[in-house]
Order: sequence, then C-alpha cells, then structure tokens
Amino acid sequence: MRKLSWDEIERPRPEEIAALPKHPVRLVVHNVRSIHNVGSMFRTSDAARIEHVHLTGFTGTPEHKDLHKTALGAQDAVDWSQHDEAVPLLHDLREAGYTIALLEQTDQSQRPDEVAPDAFPLALVVGNEVHGVDAEVVDAADLALELPQYGAKISLNVGVAYGIAVYDLIRRSRSAHGPPGDAPRM
Repeated sequence: MRKLSWDEIERPRPEEIAALPKHPVRLVVHNVRSIHNVGSMFRTSDAARIEHVHLTGFTGTPEHKDLHKTALGAQDAVDWSQHDEAVPLLHDLREAGYTIALLEQTDQSQRPDEVAPDAFPLALVVGNEVHGVDAEVVDAADLALELPQYGAKISLNVGVAYGIAVYDLIRRSRSAHGPPGDAPRM
C-alpha cells in the first residue's frame, strides 16, 4: 500500500461540479452559531455532492471569512442560499416534492439508514449546537432521524452528526435509485 499523491486522486474540476448530477438531498442549517461548524458542513456537502445548502436564522454565510478555514473552498463548489426563517422554506421545499427530515432526538426518530426509498428527494434540517432544532421546525417536519449513541454524552457535534447522517442517506438513496442522474426526479 502507498498513499496517493494529490495528482493521482481523480476529482472533478471545480468548473465541472455545477454540471454534475447531485444526490437528491438538501441541507437546511438553522441557527447554527459556530461558523466553523457551518464551514465543515459545506466541505462535507461538497464531498457528498448534495444539491444545495440552505442557511436559515442566524447561521453565518460564506461571506464570513472564518468559514473558509474549515470549508477550504467548498463554499464555492456548493450551491447555497440564505433565508431569514426556516419554516416558510420547509413549506416551499415540501411543495417542491421534498421530504422534510430533522436530525434530532424525538419520540419517533429513526436511523438515517432506515429511511424509506420514497423519502427522496429529502431536505435534512440540522439545528443549534446547544438547543438542537427549534420546536416550530420540528412541527414542520415529516420525520426525524437520530444517530445511535453508545457513550455517556447524548449528542455529537452538529458537523460530525451531519457527516454521518448525509452519507447514510446517500447510501440509502443510491441503493434504492442508483447514482445521481439515474433516478427519476419529482
């Protein structure tokens, strides 16, 4: 075994990314206070090649210079938009055919790898590092997703939790519908 050099790793060029088909997942980042967490989620969103990142509430945007420390340029490869409120956005996404899923502990949470194949396209909502997803956003959701945890703490860092969940969702979507671009879209 030998480590590959940067030149040996095949990746699309930044100018090609916009034309490539995306996985049928969107991220809604609501009231996340750490710009470093937001940057990390941009980087993960680029790696997962999801459709879009929606920043809502007081979540910082890529205009914040500190986001670049963790996004490392991913903010330029991922489509994003900023919205003052989450609930109207979620209603618009549902109208467009998206299932609204929360990454939150509720009395009806399921694991991301158990999501029904017909739940895609899906908008995944993550919330504040301390308080989680706001109650009115929970009320606007179709389902809740929770990662199993086996230690003393009851939660993970929001960026880490998103990374685990989005890859479980993509595996689920790909196993049901194939790679992006092959699945019929709503």
